[in-house]
Amino acid sequence: MLHGLVLHGHYVGLMSGTSLDGVDAVLLHVGADGMTLRGHVQRPLPEALRAELDALNRAGADELHRAQLAALALAEVYADAVAALLRDAALDAAAVRAIGAHGQTVRHRPELGYTVQLNAPARLAERSGITVVADFRSRDVAAGGQGAPLVPAFHRAWFARPGEALAVLNLGGIANLTLLGADGGVLGFDCGPANTLLDAWAQRHLGQPFDAGGAWAAGAEPSAELLDALLADAYFTAPPPKSTGRDHFHLDWLQRALRELPALPPQRVQATLAELCARSAADALRAHAPATGELLVCGGGVANVDLLARLRRLLPGVTVLDSASRGLPAQQVEGAAFAWLAARALAGLPGNEAAATGARGPRVLGAIYPA
Repeated sequence: MLHGLVLHGHYVGLMSGTSLDGVDAVLLHVGADGMTLRGHVQRPLPEALRAELDALNRAGADELHRAQLAALALAEVYADAVAALLRDAALDAAAVRAIGAHGQTVRHRPELGYTVQLNAPARLAERSGITVVADFRSRDVAAGGQGAPLVPAFHRAWFARPGEALAVLNLGGIANLTLLGADGGVLGFDCGPANTLLDAWAQRHLGQPFDAGGAWAAGAEPSAELLDALLADAYFTAPPPKSTGRDHFHLDWLQRALRELPALPPQRVQATLAELCARSAADALRAHAPATGELLVCGGGVANVDLLARLRRLLPGVTVLDSASRGLPAQQVEGAAFAWLAARALAGLPGNEAAATGARGPRVLGAIYPA
């Protein structure tokens, strides 16, 4: 291994985000001429595991034991996804240099010096026969950073063009924004809640896992009073670097605001949550990169037609596009990012953007579990 030289070859990236909608596994080839997508599979989380991962975001009985069992169960889903990915690509495990496995975030408290991603990387290495890189966030946090978002460095590597300013908005459970300056500068931060609240409210009132296409939200007017109450949260105006998660934005947070207002029909609440997501992202873009002319959107929220329409309405001078228009399908961006971060780790190269996370400088991210 040569320090400073990315090892060419195949890498797998695994991502199960805060929306808890499943696991994305991406096969990425890193070569002398750049990066190429070679495959993608999605695997749903078993309902019992999904419910347990959601519950582990909050204090509860016997958490340590339950967390370890959940981590082992998640590793099994990861291993099955990797096996399916390699079958589809007709590729042997020996041909893959490493798996980048982010794990499932259940606590994110960088202000206290920690962040917790449930994972069982040793089990995954044993099951897959492939070297695993995991625990990407903790070194950045140890260096005084937020440990998130980590994807801006990858966004620069894939999307940046010399002399062009653009932004990338990931609509996962939480929305995060990457700002790529025309001068090569990079800034990134979590701008607010996205699918985590939209999905939870739809599950409660529709009995469905999500509001398909945002159709329910599109059929009602947002409540200006509720929107103002939610936007009054200090997180939205806090300066970057900043990151957040389900620790902060959850249904109890929403209910506190609702209790202070006259009763609203559930559909109007859903419309307001959609407007909150779009508004917080648009406000952040205008505040920190007003000259940006193009916004690439990725993550599960790309399927929310209503949400994209709201973004376009709020950003009339900005071209809002699916990230697939730049060669990377929306559901594959984060998986590809963690494959790339695994390649960086094996080569001893930094994976963070210190300007985005607030760390004291570049750091090599991830712990390596050999095959």
